[in-house]
Amino acid sequence: MAIVTVDFDGTLYQGNSFKIMLQIGKKRFTKKQWAIVAGGLVKAAAIGSVRGKNRFRHEFFKSFAKAFKGKTDKDLEEFFQELVDFGREDIHQTLVHKIREHQKDGDTVILLSGALQPFLKIFTKDLKLDVHVLSTELLFNEKGHCTGELGPIINGNVKVEKLLQWIEEQQHLTHHSKEIWAYADSESDIPLLKYVTHPIVVNPREDMVKIAEQNEWSIFA
Repeated sequence: MAIVTVDFDGTLYQGNSFKIMLQIGKKRFTKKQWAIVAGGLVKAAAIGSVRGKNRFRHEFFKSFAKAFKGKTDKDLEEFFQELVDFGREDIHQTLVHKIREHQKDGDTVILLSGALQPFLKIFTKDLKLDVHVLSTELLFNEKGHCTGELGPIINGNVKVEKLLQWIEEQQHLTHHSKEIWAYADSESDIPLLKYVTHPIVVNPREDMVKIAEQNEWSIFA
């Protein structure tokens, strides 16, 4: 039995969740909310052009978090369910089947991603995937309203840190931790792929194919 981590964007989900979030936001957000997102998007693009794709992603998520300020779990569930419905056809069904095979073997599966946690919980529920979700959290106050702030964005080295923290908290799984799989697709996942015992690169672009070949990592189409 092993621990199996699966990335979301570009791995389990083959579409562009950023574009879908923008499309749903345009339809659902008030003018005030959309102004927050649009302003954040401009800022994200400017920062991302200098500091890279991951920093763009971080700033993009921050702008959406601010737009969600004051929303309840129920409000967010409606937004993210629409996001799931819109992107259902871009799910990597072969990988879903592989996840179910891991579970039949008794492996513990974790969706480990920088994507927003409320979205991923609805996504896994919709797919009837009984997996653990470790991802970027939206923060809520004591009244159950979103504060407009995010917890740490689960990306790069933070993925490894979050995984190790989770394993340490799950004392009954400590004997699993010697065998860890990772299904992921991008350069930001390299720290995780280097850490695990079974690194698997999913539908990689040309640059990641070269990295996978150099490190003798498996490729999953």
